[in-house]
Order: sequence, then structure tokens, then C-alpha cells
Amino acid sequence: MNRRLFALAVALATVFSAGVSAAETAPRNPVLLIHGIKDDARKMEPMARHLRAQGWDAKTMSFRPSWGQKGLDVLAGQVAQFIAENYAPDEKIDLVAFSMGGLVTRYYLQRLGGLDRVQRYVTLSTPHRGTLLAYFLPNDGCRQMRPGSAFLRDLASDAHRLAPLDFTSFWTPLDTIIVPPRSSVIPQARNERMVIAAHPLMVWQPVMHRAVATALSR
Repeated sequence: MNRRLFALAVALATVFSAGVSAAETAPRNPVLLIHGIKDDARKMEPMARHLRAQGWDAKTMSFRPSWGQKGLDVLAGQVAQFIAENYAPDEKIDLVAFSMGGLVTRYYLQRLGGLDRVQRYVTLSTPHRGTLLAYFLPNDGCRQMRPGSAFLRDLASDAHRLAPLDFTSFWTPLDTIIVPPRSSVIPQARNERMVIAAHPLMVWQPVMHRAVATALSR
């Protein structure tokens, strides 16, 4: 009986270790990280370095201009161009986008063919339903981020198309840039509430780096 139990234990250990090994060696999609308003690629570099240390091919990019002087649809075209120039046509990628960058990438996904390229999608403090602070800047991009804007209504009209993605939306109730903070909650995503003290810390805090890595590992 003892030998049978020993053999069973060895078999279970072998199966378990094989499963862990497969998970550890499973190929990972390259990741593109997108910044938000008034920022550039440097904003996302700390998170990108964390992902690279964990084995991901993580790239960052800058779109110009980044203060909302141009529409978010125009910036989405820059994202599409960067992806076309840096990844093979049939290569699946994952997207991580912060704040305004989440709306830019939503337009890329829903209007510029990105749904055919992207498998995992992570947004951080993105105003999926707008932010009241967008009323303080009367330019094209900020007008599009106002609650109830034509741009947001258009994206909401077929947001169900995002359902096939592995979509995670991180948000914090302490956000004073996304007003109200629950504007980052969207039905098509796995919404994860993080108690982070300020909007910029959503990309700087190590706990967020680990959370994003977990989301990309699913």
C-alpha cells in the first residue's frame, strides 16, 4: 500500500511540475505600452522595465501632440502606424494603456482594425465614460473626453466588440483626474479596484507593475 501511495505521489508531482513548466515556458505576446495626456513614452518606461525583467518584449511609444490638441482618433492612427512598423502582420500583441491612452487605443481597437491584432488589453485609470476635468481644456482631444461626447457615444455604441479580448480595467477610487473615478469601470472588462493615492501613481507604483504583469499572464 505504501508503495502504491508513493507511486501516486510521484505521478501527481510529475503532472504538476509539467504543468508549471508549460506555464513558465508558454510564449508571451509582445506588449506595447501607451501613455496618457501631456506625457510621452518615458511615462511608461518603469512599467516596461518591470515587464522586460519578467520576460516580456515590452515597447513604449510617444504620440504627438499629447495635450489633446488633436483628436484621439488622430492619435489612434499613430498607434496603428507604430504597430504596423514594429510587429509582423500576423503577430498577436497585448496593449497596456494609461488614462487618455486608453481611449486612443479603444479607437484603434474598435475603428482601425486593432481587434484583429490584440489578445490582451489593459487600461489604467482610463475615462471610458469621460471625465469632468476635460471641461477645463477646450481642445479637440479634451472635448472628446467629456462625459456624453459624440466620441464616447460612438465607442459605446459597439463596445460589445471588445468582449472577445482578455480586457482588464484598473481604477482607483482616489483618482482626482478621472472624475468620477468609476468612469474607468466598463462592463466589457474585468474591473479591478486598486487603492492608489493619485492618478500618476497608477503607472509608477510597484504594486501596479505586478498587477499588470498578472493581467498579462492570464
